Amino acid sequence: MSNAPYAPFGPLLTAMVTPFNADFSVDYEKAEQVAVHLLENGSSGLIVSGTTGESPTLTPEEKLELFRRVKKVAGNAPIVANTGDNETAFSVEFTKQAAQTGVDAILMVVPYYNKPSQEGLFRHFSAIAASVELPCLLYNVPGRTGRNMSAATQARLSAVPNIIGTKEASGDMIQTAHIRALTDEKFAIYSGDDAATLPMLPLGCCGCISVVAHIAGKPFREMLEAFWSGDIAKARQLHLRLLPVIEAIFPANTPSPAPIKAALKMQGLDTGPLRLPLVEAEATELPALKRALETAGLL
Repeated sequence: MSNAPYAPFGPLLTAMVTPFNADFSVDYEKAEQVAVHLLENGSSGLIVSGTTGESPTLTPEEKLELFRRVKKVAGNAPIVANTGDNETAFSVEFTKQAAQTGVDAILMVVPYYNKPSQEGLFRHFSAIAASVELPCLLYNVPGRTGRNMSAATQARLSAVPNIIGTKEASGDMIQTAHIRALTDEKFAIYSGDDAATLPMLPLGCCGCISVVAHIAGKPFREMLEAFWSGDIAKARQLHLRLLPVIEAIFPANTPSPAPIKAALKMQGLDTGPLRLPLVEAEATELPALKRALETAGLL
């Protein structure tokens, strides 16, 4: 991968699911097993308690214990803790607590529901980053938060010494290009949208923070490496092979992570139910999901 851009946490991080027991308590032992499984199957690092990890349904204490448990089994692989919230004061305090668990970096999601201005976003993220010495990643996911963080705001935040990159999940290629044009090459741009990852690579994206890597980590990473080695045809072939799988785990009617938990179960890794208000994938969606996995050679 001689042409690969700087990627502080490697090219492929999986935003891992949070396993639950039948009584909806966190299954910490299974979380450790999932972490090891992902790191053995293509992931260079892990995001803990992100969107896919059902972060809004977890207590602060549960999140901290997940950070400790996953870090314990991760070896040298970087573990990134999502500490973002829609209250700045809480986010600052919780980020300080997370830093004490041994994690390697912090992920900071755009505050959801209250829809702050761009100036509010700048002050929010600056305050969180100033509270710790760990490297911090921005997380822009307007489809979930209701607010897009502009390229100009991300560029402004890139001047904060320990804000070293962004998880850009807008799916907007023009915005991605503007982020790259406005920031130093050392400011890492990770795709936060599996389907948009290959199109983002020529724009300077350094890798992906992925959901589909739960079930297709090796071919997804192979796609990244093929692109950077100059084998565009192979990268395109792998992208097109995985695209129906990506679409199947992000169906219109069932929000993530229900479909990816169902897909993991099909592969023999049962991570349990979801916590309300999220529910399991619709039974009518499972045959199409299974067909997509089979067609891609993932079952």
